[in-house]
Amino acid sequence: MSVRWYKPFVFLACLVPLGLLARKFFGPTPGDMSTWGAGLGANPIEVITHSTGDWTIRFLLITLAITPLRKLSGMGWLIRYRRMLGLFAFFYGVLHFTTYIWLDKFFDVHAMLDDIAKRKFITVGLLGFVLMIPLALTSTAGWIRRMGGKKWQMLHRLIYISAIAGVIHYIWLVKADLTKPLQYGVILAVLLGYRALVWLKPRKAISVSPKLEVSEGA
Repeated sequence: MSVRWYKPFVFLACLVPLGLLARKFFGPTPGDMSTWGAGLGANPIEVITHSTGDWTIRFLLITLAITPLRKLSGMGWLIRYRRMLGLFAFFYGVLHFTTYIWLDKFFDVHAMLDDIAKRKFITVGLLGFVLMIPLALTSTAGWIRRMGGKKWQMLHRLIYISAIAGVIHYIWLVKADLTKPLQYGVILAVLLGYRALVWLKPRKAISVSPKLEVSEGA
């Protein structure tokens, strides 16, 4: 089977976290509205917020993992899924943000502005989400043609800042048990460290080559 035929399965797999969340909300008897939300526990808004936030960061990390996995393993076909995975990161980010402004703040603009000003984890989280918006809007092949490959790549490096902001947002949010956000931080550090090594390698070669030429000439 051609790799492109796996795309529908990957798409459905990316919806599994949302499906599990919906199953918890509707419970074993979806027709009984009196039981809706019971499966989410005593604080359903918190459960939805944390779940969508977790999956936003996870999809950002999975998206960033595509390039090193593709280059190290030689599986070039992985690039076919990067755009989809990035869009799912934005999708879960939208759900996370919507949960905050709708279920938590009930569209109270003053309360949200107060949060942004006083709670630094909200500020950095909002920054990470806002940076994802231009990435999602310019994710099509048409935008690559309009912007040109180099400018498009420069813009899409915002995903690094967005992922860093997401991890910091989580660390500042939880305060006590830092196990999960620190795990995300380590994975992100490895993925960014790999890119830094790849970026530095050709520059190191360029700086060394003139010395080689002089020694060989001598």
